[in-house]
Amino acid sequence: MEVYTLANGLTIPKIGFGTWQIPEGELAFQSVSYALGAGYRHIDTAQIYGNEASVGRAIAQSGLERKDIFLTTKIWNDKIGFEDSRASVIESMEKLGVDYLDLVLIHWPNPVASRDRLPWQERNAAVYRALESLYREGKVKAIGVSNFMIHHLEALMETAEIRPHVNQIMLAPGTPQKNLVTYCQSKDILLEAYSPFGTGTLFENEEAGRLAREAGLTLAQLALAWSLDKGFLPLPKSTSPENIQANLAIESLSISSQAVEVLDQLQGVKGQMDPDQVDF
Repeated sequence: MEVYTLANGLTIPKIGFGTWQIPEGELAFQSVSYALGAGYRHIDTAQIYGNEASVGRAIAQSGLERKDIFLTTKIWNDKIGFEDSRASVIESMEKLGVDYLDLVLIHWPNPVASRDRLPWQERNAAVYRALESLYREGKVKAIGVSNFMIHHLEALMETAEIRPHVNQIMLAPGTPQKNLVTYCQSKDILLEAYSPFGTGTLFENEEAGRLAREAGLTLAQLALAWSLDKGFLPLPKSTSPENIQANLAIESLSISSQAVEVLDQLQGVKGQMDPDQVDF
């Protein structure tokens, strides 16, 4: 699989397998197992997904060497300080059954858990210091954030000693987030695209369906080709073996610049939630 290179020189596969909304247990185990068997080498999970144990079991039983799998998790919103954030990452490693993680992200920048206790700037600085300490110890190979807008990134980088390597945000046709993307790219922060199908709303869009038919692609392939065209790293999720395989087979696909422009302006696809207004 082709790779991107992060600012610290670490390579990361251009397509990842997302596990959001895949419940802990046999479904998560089987889905990740099939994804690894199909050729995925990049698995994305999070503490709040509740499926780290099943993801880890699938990795352990895959027959693949640990170094050949890029594994990401994320610190959840109830962690607001240095010590609890460090402890949570160690706990995630234990659940996943690994002795290091390739990437750890702060999941949201302004969680409800800390709003009445301390400013989000202070919370993010403390959590990120924990990530920096784990990075220096070699327990984490790269660090970053998720759902951070420009003002969150600017505040974080006032205190951070290591610039975030990744910002994982909602990126899908109709949600190109151009200003944020331009900012991150100017700082050499890789954009990962979660929910690249607009949490499924893309499949109901008639204009997107027309473009897919004209390009001879499925709607999912169209969206993933759009994402790769922009230099994003998409994280498609599926529990269907057929879709898992089809979502991976898009690296050689391309779409026209006209199609990219139309997809940028697409209406009716679910977009990024405002991280300063979320109720979790």
